[in-house]
Amino acid sequence: MIKVERKLHKIDATDKTVGRLATNIATILRGKNKPEYQPHLDFGDIVEVSNIDGLKFTGKKADQKKYFSYSGYLGGLKTKKISEILAVNPGDVLRRAVREMLPDTKMRVAMLKRLIIK
Repeated sequence: MIKVERKLHKIDATDKTVGRLATNIATILRGKNKPEYQPHLDFGDIVEVSNIDGLKFTGKKADQKKYFSYSGYLGGLKTKKISEILAVNPGDVLRRAVREMLPDTKMRVAMLKRLIIK
């Protein structure tokens, strides 16, 4: 059994774009910034993001980009704009972006648990 030392990385989200911030967070959560990185092992660190209200969107993404959710029933496709989600929970936009940048394996759930959004 390999002992993993997890460090805490604190990131300030003020005036940073969502995509670039999410790629940095996904790299740290996955452990690709460490020399002992192996794709099948979880060597990632803990990431704490603060000042999430200061996220920046380029272009007209806040008004035009939509998130979809499907209930599985006929006519069950629901859409929400990013501006609506930001009004309710601004951390959810970043969490969704990071989630899609992580690999679709069993380890993704454990990696997302180490993402702390304040």
